[in-house]
Amino acid sequence: MDESSQDSGQLLDNQSNGHENDSEQMIEIEGDDNEIEGDFDAVIVDTENGISQGKHYPPPVVGMEFESYDDAYNYYNCHAKEVGFAIRVKSSWTKRNSKEKRGAVLCCNCEGFKTMKEANSRRRETRTGCLAMIRLRLVESGRWRVDEVKLEHNHLFDPERAQNSKSHKKMDAGAKRKLEQTPDIEVRTIKLYRTPTVDSGTYGSLNSNERENFNYADQSKHLKLKVGDAEVLYNYFCRAQLINPHFFYSIDLNDEGKLRNVFWIDSRSRAACRYFGDVVAFDSMCLSKKYEVPLVAFVGLNHHSQSVLLGCGLLADQSLETYIWFFRSWLTCMSGRPPQTIITDQCRTLQAAILEVFPRAHHRLCLSNVLRSITERLGESQESETFQMILNKIVCHSIKVEDFELAWEDMIQKFGLRDYEWLRTLYEDRERWVPVYVKDTFWAGMSSARLGDAMCSIFDGYVHSETSLKDFFEIYQLVLQKMHQKEVLDDIESRDSCPVLKTSCYYELQLSKVYTKEVFKAFQEEVEMVANCFSIAQVHSNGSTITYIVKEREAEGGFIRNFEVMYDKGGPEVRCICGCFNLKGYLCCHALCILSYNGVEEVPFQYILSRWRKDFRRMYIPGLVSNTVDITNPVQWFDHLYRQALQVVEEGMISQDHYMVAWQAFKESLNKVRLVGAGMYEK
Repeated sequence: MDESSQDSGQLLDNQSNGHENDSEQMIEIEGDDNEIEGDFDAVIVDTENGISQGKHYPPPVVGMEFESYDDAYNYYNCHAKEVGFAIRVKSSWTKRNSKEKRGAVLCCNCEGFKTMKEANSRRRETRTGCLAMIRLRLVESGRWRVDEVKLEHNHLFDPERAQNSKSHKKMDAGAKRKLEQTPDIEVRTIKLYRTPTVDSGTYGSLNSNERENFNYADQSKHLKLKVGDAEVLYNYFCRAQLINPHFFYSIDLNDEGKLRNVFWIDSRSRAACRYFGDVVAFDSMCLSKKYEVPLVAFVGLNHHSQSVLLGCGLLADQSLETYIWFFRSWLTCMSGRPPQTIITDQCRTLQAAILEVFPRAHHRLCLSNVLRSITERLGESQESETFQMILNKIVCHSIKVEDFELAWEDMIQKFGLRDYEWLRTLYEDRERWVPVYVKDTFWAGMSSARLGDAMCSIFDGYVHSETSLKDFFEIYQLVLQKMHQKEVLDDIESRDSCPVLKTSCYYELQLSKVYTKEVFKAFQEEVEMVANCFSIAQVHSNGSTITYIVKEREAEGGFIRNFEVMYDKGGPEVRCICGCFNLKGYLCCHALCILSYNGVEEVPFQYILSRWRKDFRRMYIPGLVSNTVDITNPVQWFDHLYRQALQVVEEGMISQDHYMVAWQAFKESLNKVRLVGAGMYEK
């Protein structure tokens, strides 16, 4: 077993204890959590400035809601004052093109560390890198909801210093003014809500009608192994590590010593993460469908736009603690480098785990699964085909945010969907799945409606609901072999084939020599659509940057749409409002029109991503920390020689001629090494 599993187990114990205490403190809110049916008001008494003595400020929990941002800020400030620390606003954000505040992070005043500039000052050091915080978000109801909470501080409380902080002085001054205006006031009230959605723990997985519990893992839970399953796992991991020392696995045991969760990743997948780990999908299909093998996997797209496996696991449950353990295990073998974008099904528990482990990653929902869920749940409608067509058009073809929101409202009105609570919840989460909201995020081609296919194509058709663990590992090896073989064959086909050109556009000729076969076919569709763009008009100019409107006539229906394209001739740089380059990784027909209009003869190099090139060089060898070798360290001898040998293997796979040269080189090298050994023996 990997040593990291012991550390992970200890870490999980600490987390579990901390959160159990949190749940006990939560009872201080009026009413029993299990009996709450809807909204309620909690009267919070300001014991510092008020006369009456009542309830104290309970610690924050995920799901709390407030009437306003000020109420939320005041609540956390009062709680902090009562405990003995100060707070400040770490960050906040507003709605695009508006000053309306949409979210904020309030943190402990000891968050972060001094900057290099501040380090030389004589002021007392007060920052300790404390992680205590709450994250607030404005939701559809107009209330402010607590989305994330971290209660643990890494420092001792200093109530006296906290009293003198800016946040508490501001609060005291405001309370004093309020008392002067209304001398008879005794109680200071903050509108606080708990909602049924939060109590149930999730928005609901889109692959299941059952709701999960938004809590921490029951330590008694474990994998439901059959007779011989533990031996299958043990034998596979031992054999894998003997064959390849870079194979990584981690095991999580419960308090009774029973197997709870497992994570593993082979060396090829670890190396592939260096090239294709920027955008990953978390596939939990087998969990949501209650398969016998509770399989989860990280999936990416390779340079052929084909699925590539980036790690697997078996999970005992779908609790927050379990997901955190799994994500941290994956992050450990990735040397702490998180993905830029992670795609999952809609699940509050998953969302909380991603915020904890990958706080800077863009969390998006699987578009195809969202659309499938909507059409399946509304499929009994007599107008289901019409509805599906309208839904796809609204979601996938809206150019601007306001276009989508107006069209969505019209759809709700037309089909009488106002009372569908789950649909309203999906709409509240629209910034995670509707393309018009996420086009500023790089998706590496995983943004389309076929995303669901990309997520589960690796094991789809191989793993079924009754597949046993023993059968799975035999299937797993077969799937890996087929996946690797397909990538090699795709490399050869892309290198040797000459795509048939469909237009006289030079951009098509240029990139037919660069892109892999599958990626070029997708780009070729954009080149063909240039013929549908029939008008270009300049609408604004600012120095070297010019804004154009490109009119496009849709092939079906003949509708005309206007696309705003910004062009900077100093680059040259081009950016279209459709966001094709971020979503798919190559330029759209509108951008190509503007490049051609401005006399740019070739697609600029910055818009030709190396990950799509047919000559993209990958070395499926986990990287070493340093290229230097300690000549006295046999372990480093092995790592260095192993790495160099695998480079020859990778190069030898390019063609039959490369293979013959590599094979001959290996034979000659082995003979030379043996001669050195024989010479030393004779001496």
